Amino acid sequence: MSHFSLDPDTPLSSIRGVGPARARALAEAGYLALRDLLFHVPQRYEDRREVQPVADAAAGASFTFRGRLSDLRRIFTRRRGFTLVRGVLEDGSGRLPVVWLNRPYLTNQVTEGEEYVLHGSVREARGGLELLNPSCERADDVREAGFVPVYPAAGSVGPAALGRIFTAVLEQVDLLKIPETLPEELLRRHDLPPLGESLQALHQPGADADPVALNQRRTPAHRRLIYGELFDLQVRLALLREREKGESRNQRYRIDTRLRRVLKEIPPFPLTAGQERVLEEILADLTAAHPMRRLLQGDVGSGKTIVAALALAAALESGFQGAFMAPTELLAEQHYANLERLLGRHYKLALLTGSAAEAERLRRQLASGEAQLAVGTHALIQETVEFRRLGLAVIDEQHRFGVTQRALLREKGDRPDLLVMTATPIPRSLALTAYGDLPVSTLDEMPPGRSPVRTEVVAARGWPEIYRRLREAVEAGARAYVVAPLIEEGGRLAAASLAGVEEKVREALAGFPIAVMHGRMPAAERERTMRAFAAGEVRVLVATTVIEVGVDVPEATWMVIESAERFGLAQLHQLRGRVGRSSAPATCIALHGRLSETARRRLEIFASTNDGFVIAEEDLAIRGPGDLLGTRQAGLPALRAARLPDDWDWLVKARDDAREMLGRLDEGELAALGKAVQEVEG
Repeated sequence: MSHFSLDPDTPLSSIRGVGPARARALAEAGYLALRDLLFHVPQRYEDRREVQPVADAAAGASFTFRGRLSDLRRIFTRRRGFTLVRGVLEDGSGRLPVVWLNRPYLTNQVTEGEEYVLHGSVREARGGLELLNPSCERADDVREAGFVPVYPAAGSVGPAALGRIFTAVLEQVDLLKIPETLPEELLRRHDLPPLGESLQALHQPGADADPVALNQRRTPAHRRLIYGELFDLQVRLALLREREKGESRNQRYRIDTRLRRVLKEIPPFPLTAGQERVLEEILADLTAAHPMRRLLQGDVGSGKTIVAALALAAALESGFQGAFMAPTELLAEQHYANLERLLGRHYKLALLTGSAAEAERLRRQLASGEAQLAVGTHALIQETVEFRRLGLAVIDEQHRFGVTQRALLREKGDRPDLLVMTATPIPRSLALTAYGDLPVSTLDEMPPGRSPVRTEVVAARGWPEIYRRLREAVEAGARAYVVAPLIEEGGRLAAASLAGVEEKVREALAGFPIAVMHGRMPAAERERTMRAFAAGEVRVLVATTVIEVGVDVPEATWMVIESAERFGLAQLHQLRGRVGRSSAPATCIALHGRLSETARRRLEIFASTNDGFVIAEEDLAIRGPGDLLGTRQAGLPALRAARLPDDWDWLVKARDDAREMLGRLDEGELAALGKAVQEVEG
């Protein structure tokens, strides 16, 4: 009989079967206590209720076999770092070839002649059938037949290791006694089972479980964890909003006729209706009773920077300082150049990045108030940086930063206002999760005179014709970007390197001035290269994704993306946004190598639309919220059971329920709930 000795708060580092190294690896991925691990639910289930004879193997289905392995050998392939392991499974009824992808350690772990249980899919191969990439367990170690959970990786801890950890952990915990975290009222409202019962149904499904519902995440247990996770998140976000609403404003802006006249004179062109609307939303926030916390989203080229510049001018005209934070030095430098051009005649700006040679002098200017607007990277939130009177902080490319970085920047002043911007349009489901604590302004129209970018997806073998067309365009006066995913060749990626692409470009466009740019170059050299490209002294810029955001050269009308299958959908859209920034027709060519089904879908969507909001929804559906955000929004729980946008309906229910519940609580109850939420469910 199992001895149950664990509770949800037990640290993983003290659990028998985990081990110090695994505990450290899990901690790095955000799994510290048993509770964190129990909410890491299986991604699929293998039905091992019946062991089939090898003779019954058929292509296109999954099977569980029991037999002996022989002839195991490791095979090296042309693809660097990629190996195959081949062998033969025998069970008395027949023989079946087996192949494992990139699992070279099996040749040392499997003992020929011993019995193993293998589960995997059978496919047609040259010479007959073969079992592809099956799980492989020593027959004596296999638990009783049934549904075997297969867990997604947790950081660097892979599915096989997690399976062994869960086998050990589940012998030490009584899942049915895990305390419930949701009010009984909500469980009844949505017809959800208790938490403990749900965890047991997912980690230890019974033999009578529905395999289709399990693998499609349609069981009541799945619904309970999905809803609970999203409700937890929505409560946290609501509490965060309530706390920020409780902050009183210590600064007053002068939003009057004189200020509006000043703001009208700054832009070198009339604002669009969308820009006017968003600016009014921001100015209204600046006169509200509590500090502004607003998200400004807009597609590439929609004009967010000019709106941010005008908001900053309102702060500077009211006697405050401003801060503008960007995720990279290159982007900070470009924003500084743009803001200096717009605001430099009236205000003193300072550029502060991690490598700024004059950092000490600039810090003194900020502390004294001599510098009115600081533009920089995360260097702006270092302890040594002080502002005399910070009024408004702007964060660009918000998805590169987390809640913690936002808080650190806010601490640089006395409750300063905060405007965060993103050129990655946010799907509605993410707007209710990672950005749920911020009201959202949207720039959904492009400035007049912009032409849609013509996008083509072309197989790599068609590159000679593409580069012939590119040469014709450059001969006619065009400027072009050619993008490669890698600086150097190496690793497992079969992708174009910068050096290889540069050689191809110099051969195809001999006689034209060409330059190379990547993130490892010194900032000053990157700046010189970009200035030369913007001035037309360089006609073709061969680069990595260092040009993904912020680069603004209206004369650039051609973009060639090499190994386009190696880029995410949102990243492809960001790259395409570097062209089509004027009234001249623009072209983007995505050259691709061998395509997986996912990569094929990405490129088909990319070619079909220029709408960043459509791209964002599709990207979320393909990649999931974790990848789309780039970095976890520090301070908010990770989503482990829920998937967006699949669980949109549950997200809306969770949001509405959280608002209803918090609306019924008094101040003391809100504080108690905030404490409880932090202690329960991670």
